[in-house]
Amino acid sequence: MKSPSVDGLKIKIFADGADLAGIRQAAADSRIKGFTTNPTLMRAAGVTDYKGFALDVLKIVPDRPVSFEVFADDLPTMSDQAREIASWGANVYVKIPFSNTKGESCCPLIAALSHAGIKLNVTAILTLDQVARVAEALSESTPAIVSVFAGRVADTGRDPVPHMTEALRLLRNRRKAELLWASPRELLNIFQADDIGCHIITVTGDLLKKLSLVAKDLDLYSRETVQMFYKDAVAAGYSIELPSKRAVS
Repeated sequence: MKSPSVDGLKIKIFADGADLAGIRQAAADSRIKGFTTNPTLMRAAGVTDYKGFALDVLKIVPDRPVSFEVFADDLPTMSDQAREIASWGANVYVKIPFSNTKGESCCPLIAALSHAGIKLNVTAILTLDQVARVAEALSESTPAIVSVFAGRVADTGRDPVPHMTEALRLLRNRRKAELLWASPRELLNIFQADDIGCHIITVTGDLLKKLSLVAKDLDLYSRETVQMFYKDAVAAGYSIELPSKRAVS
């Protein structure tokens, strides 16, 4: 089996999170080519000032793509929020969900913003029909990211690899649109996404820490696993009372 290599990856790794310390650490890593966040991650990180947080992130990351999401639920207010967010920096991509909470398509808004030259990250996409409709809405001349939640597709028991391969095909006529593999569940997903030619993958801090495991010697990893089990058993003070050995006649 050929050993994987981080150095051989062509896919762009974007750090996904809302912890400023983690973002600062990721920004120091040349392998990280961009950043994404969302309201759920921001709330979990204790962010209370949306714009203040975004401007702090942009001070840390002035030269790589950063995606911030609208949070309104009606298209007119989404549009206003999108234009405000886009004004925060030339490297900002505005995240627009495929639909609002009522299931109403945001494609008319996506088309209006994209043709107005606003860089978008269209998010919360799961189906191939959604990919096709977004591709049709996007301007051919404005950069965009199309985020397909491959991890959530996998959570339903479906193989995300052929799903994402077909998504790439659907975007082939939008040369400035990049496909993003969202919500990866394991480090292997980075290599799966790279193998099919996916442009970007978002990676959380927990997965980023696992990059050091790539191509690790499996015999060594096996022994370290046994050592971990042994150490934890000793630390827990576990014991098993064994029957006395039979006397040898």
